[in-house]
Amino acid sequence: MLDALSITASLLRGDYSTAGSVMFLLTVGSLLEEWTRKKSLDDLARSMALNVDKVWVRTPQGEVLVPLTRVHAGDEVVVRSGNMIPLDGTVLEGEAMVNQAALTGESMPVRKTTGATVYAGTVVEEGECVLVAKAEGGANRYDKIVAMIEESEKLKSGTENRALQLADRLVPWCLAGTVATYAFTRNVTRAISILMVDFSCALKLSMPLAVLSAMRECGEYHITVKGGKYLEALAKADTIVFDKTGTLTRATPQVVQVVPFSGCGEQEGLQLAACLEEHFPHSMANAVVRAAKERGISHEEMHSEVEYIVAHGIASRVGGKRVVIGSAHFIFEDEGCTIPAGEQAKFDGLDPQYSHLYLAASGVLAGVICIADPLRPEAAQVLRQLQKLGITQTVMMTGDSERTAAAIAKQVGVDRFFAEVLPEDKANFVQQAKAEGHTVVMIGDGINDSPALSAADIGIAINSGAAIAREIADVTIKADSLEELVALKAIANSLQKRVHANYRFVLTFNSALIALGALGILQPASSAMLHNLSTIGISLKSMTNLLPENKAPQLKA
Repeated sequence: MLDALSITASLLRGDYSTAGSVMFLLTVGSLLEEWTRKKSLDDLARSMALNVDKVWVRTPQGEVLVPLTRVHAGDEVVVRSGNMIPLDGTVLEGEAMVNQAALTGESMPVRKTTGATVYAGTVVEEGECVLVAKAEGGANRYDKIVAMIEESEKLKSGTENRALQLADRLVPWCLAGTVATYAFTRNVTRAISILMVDFSCALKLSMPLAVLSAMRECGEYHITVKGGKYLEALAKADTIVFDKTGTLTRATPQVVQVVPFSGCGEQEGLQLAACLEEHFPHSMANAVVRAAKERGISHEEMHSEVEYIVAHGIASRVGGKRVVIGSAHFIFEDEGCTIPAGEQAKFDGLDPQYSHLYLAASGVLAGVICIADPLRPEAAQVLRQLQKLGITQTVMMTGDSERTAAAIAKQVGVDRFFAEVLPEDKANFVQQAKAEGHTVVMIGDGINDSPALSAADIGIAINSGAAIAREIADVTIKADSLEELVALKAIANSLQKRVHANYRFVLTFNSALIALGALGILQPASSAMLHNLSTIGISLKSMTNLLPENKAPQLKA
């Protein structure tokens, strides 16, 4: 409004040069904002592309794992609990609760039954279904991502919103200053000099550009942030909670030993384990499947319907026997399985340095799979760097045994750790920490981390983990390095500094222009030129990277 009034006043006075300069610079500023927005949208959309490589397709011969690119319209695709729906389709059979937040913004899952339409990028929270593909794998996904990002732009930070609100509140004061100057000086030139200065222009342009540019910079480090408010929360964060498996430890653990029980052979035990584990995305499950493949063990479908018990294990029936695999708590307490007579000593002699998956059939232990899950080499250094950036409390929570958790906690150097926890335990800890006044970050990769990711101020998911975790999370990280967390925290901290610096500069510089104009030192043309050049200058500055190249983690693509 102030810009329109200043242009009109200049034209009425015959000051065409001033009017022309104002219109030119306003046009440049508008083009700059639109270009930056489109570039950021494109960069963000590319970083959030559908992360599904293979899907289960039902054929007359049974379920077959095929690349997504080989799925065609009309194919029957099987999607189970915790997995992402890879393409648009219609439910042929089954029933599932589907999280569609990425497309609709609605956080509550939607019930999908026979005949219902499902969309690529949504996630099955409960149940399973068979869908008929409507198009080739991944069709139209890019457009949906762009729509989601446009929706995420509404998630402005509190600082950004306050700056925009201030900009609107300053407009009447600028008008009042113009009127007051003319009333006291009777000098039209001085009054128009004040009218040429518009606080809102710089504030409304530089603040969104700073946030979008920060989100774009995060994308350079393989980080996807779903809204500006999460970067503000990250800057305030003082507590970070880590899942262990696949987060603090490597995402690709290795099977190092299969210990048989009950007369079950190593080959047979690994075959059964891989047959059950191949349906569910988790680093431990992937390790079992990979070990079977490396040993040339075929594990074609031998079982009936698979049942996944979140944070516990998997159950099915093979040859009329109930077969279960999972944690010690699940096998021995929930399922009531026993150790075969005479084999207690072998059980007690299991190597304590490894994580263990327990396999049982018909209520009796059949084998233990020992898995090496080494700590990420950068984990300890990352925690020290996060502490320098404002994190005062680091916590590790895992469903693994107390012995294994203590060893990892000592190596990585966390302040606190909790072992043998359930998903609700992680969420309860997060809620308690928030109630105590902490701003909490939760980072995880599995279905069992989802409640805590949702409860935290900022939920961060590993992109290679479960789809439901990525869907719920506010931030996803892609590269196989925790150093991304350092880059993310540093960007968030620097963004807040930049926003506050922009805020102070706009108020100080434009107030100085108003004062100089009211005193008659600056003419309207000079005042307009300096105001608009400062707006473009601060906007260009807001588009620059926040992390210096020589200080940033070496993670860029």
